[in-house]
Amino acid sequence: MRLRFAPSPTGPLHIGGVRTALYNYLLAKKTGGTFVLRIEDTDQTRYVAGAEKYILEALQWLGLQVDEGPETGGPYGPYRQSERKDIYRAYVEELVAQDKAYYAFDSAEELDAQRRAFQEKGLPPFKYDAKQRMQMRNSLSLSANETRSLIESGAPYTIRLKVDPGEEILINDRIRGEVRFKSEELDDKILFKADGMPTYHLANVVDDHLMKITHVIRGEEWLPSTAHHILLYRAFGWEEDMPAFAHLPLILKPTGKGKLSKRDGLKLGIPVFPLSWKGESEEESFKGFREFGFDPRAVVNFLAFLGWNPGTEQEIFTIEGLIAAFSLDKIGKAGARFDYDKALWFNQQYIQSSDDTQLAKQIAPILAKHGHHAEPAWLEKFCHLLKERVSLYPEFWEQGKYLLEAVREYDSKTVRKKWKPERRPLFLKLAEELEQLDNFTAESTEQHVKAFAERHELKIGEIFPLLRVALTGTTRGPGIFDIMELLGKKESIQRLQTAFNSF
Repeated sequence: MRLRFAPSPTGPLHIGGVRTALYNYLLAKKTGGTFVLRIEDTDQTRYVAGAEKYILEALQWLGLQVDEGPETGGPYGPYRQSERKDIYRAYVEELVAQDKAYYAFDSAEELDAQRRAFQEKGLPPFKYDAKQRMQMRNSLSLSANETRSLIESGAPYTIRLKVDPGEEILINDRIRGEVRFKSEELDDKILFKADGMPTYHLANVVDDHLMKITHVIRGEEWLPSTAHHILLYRAFGWEEDMPAFAHLPLILKPTGKGKLSKRDGLKLGIPVFPLSWKGESEEESFKGFREFGFDPRAVVNFLAFLGWNPGTEQEIFTIEGLIAAFSLDKIGKAGARFDYDKALWFNQQYIQSSDDTQLAKQIAPILAKHGHHAEPAWLEKFCHLLKERVSLYPEFWEQGKYLLEAVREYDSKTVRKKWKPERRPLFLKLAEELEQLDNFTAESTEQHVKAFAERHELKIGEIFPLLRVALTGTTRGPGIFDIMELLGKKESIQRLQTAFNSF
């Protein structure tokens, strides 16, 4: 199988586009096939500098390796549509020569006037089709001489597909089953624009054919366009080599109502892009999954389940596992709700199952941003202690900064409730005894504190919360004695003495 991901470089790659790329990648790899990246940059008015680089970086971060593409090369290049203009021109002229497409000279103002006229008469919206084309200025309504004269004079024109009435278009969609269109419902789509660039419809079909694409997996918003694409395959005589189509369900807002948009990310404070994007304004700038602190493996796992289900109870999959389990018949038709809490759960699972050495490498740059540079061995223990308690990588700092910095304030509620000033000498004695221990492991300090409590007729609830607040300033966190072992004897005793003297 040969599958392609064909984004337009019009801005950052939305998470829906990433899912499309993932499904194409999974199916290609499942069959030992080829994953092609094609940049569809024919709409120069919407082209955004940096967007192509963003797409490549996002795919790389997610581990979706491109077999053929702009950077990788391949036998069917170029893989940027803007570099294939001459190819499209030759094919569209072939359609004109066979009376399957025609030149249209209508200006934008003339088309707007027609739309307004239809609206004012209370008619259905104007559609440039078999019923209307003879009233417009095109090579079908004009004489051959008039047409030639206009072209030779440099008059701007588009080239439109000639859609004849009376045809039925059947799409055997691999997800939705049979979908039928009547050609009377379709307009004469523009195939070639006045700026000399092809439209999506022409370039898409020509490229898929020339690049020998066997399966087209894309969002359901492209389903209506597929009718025109099939007509193009017919016009070129390529019907037998037409790819199989599969149109993916929408990704819905977290509420389950309506399509997930980039605005939802800003409004809800959640990522809807793989990587951060710096736009011209704050409203056009977005924080990505990577910068939120997600593991790319978790993002891939989460996205795979937005529309697809293996049909088993298993939820955690490596990329190899996803490739083995993936199939189009397990993709649903209904929209998939973007459940951010589920994304966090996936990330938490990956963090918890990560090797401490790998986690330490991941966390070191985060701590460095806050001015802390820990030894790798200490950092591994730090990660081991906290990894059950975090969902995102930056939370290692947020949850564990008290292990790296001196405690500046103590949980006043606990101190008020548990501390008795008359016990200060007793608690300072405990700190002194702990300082005398030769073996300062979690096990030995715990044994000593429990024995001390028994000896002085103190309940665990009277001593443990105060130890925790003294060491960390808070009532939350890993085990007290694990914290003491990680901090070491000198730092632990210093914190205990400082706290007991200031409570």
